Amino acid sequence: MFSWVSLFDLRRRRLRKRTAPGILRDYLDHPLPAGNTPCAEVPFLALDMETTGLDATRHEILTIGFVPLVGGVVRLSESGHLLIKPLKPIPPETVVLHGLTDDRSAQGAPLAEVFPTLLQAMAGRVLLVHYAPLERAFLRQAFRRLHGVIPPTLFVDVMALEIRRMQRMNHHPLPGELRLAQLRGQYGLPRYRAHNALSDALATAELFLAQQARQGDTGNRVALRKLLVW
Repeated sequence: MFSWVSLFDLRRRRLRKRTAPGILRDYLDHPLPAGNTPCAEVPFLALDMETTGLDATRHEILTIGFVPLVGGVVRLSESGHLLIKPLKPIPPETVVLHGLTDDRSAQGAPLAEVFPTLLQAMAGRVLLVHYAPLERAFLRQAFRRLHGVIPPTLFVDVMALEIRRMQRMNHHPLPGELRLAQLRGQYGLPRYRAHNALSDALATAELFLAQQARQGDTGNRVALRKLLVW
């Protein structure tokens, strides 16, 4: 019987067969980790995006930060921070949040030029994010726009993991309690500058390690399929 992860990888293989040689084909060459892979052996890529808004069908990605996490080790030397030149002016209300102005973003490159770098980093890895619906929506939109297809991608969401833990304790999150900075504070992690894609990706990776460490050796042995969000 197939697991969801196996079905995702089957979709990857079928898509690969009908994809012409190129950056997308190279990305699809890498199999997804098996669902029974112990957490400590899963190749993760912590990912964060800063955008012009929350609607992936109308708004744009401004920056992408990513940090590989392999074998419980954060690989900062392989991290990346991509600055993207948007097609439309940046709404003033979002500039207040991330500090990215039109002048600063104009120094970036079009999404089509930086996306291959992201795909290379993502290949064969599980994405580790804080609030998967947002990152998934913008990533799907980027795939659809640039390649016309949406490859299967596996996500682990540190917010969802924390909600599950709170539910087991019969605790209902208070307003703001699930923000990345607040969650890190609960684990004694230092505060980083918010709304910077690279520092938020690093903050997400560190939070995940802290979440797993709280479970002791069980956190390292838990199967990937038990962590995923669909």
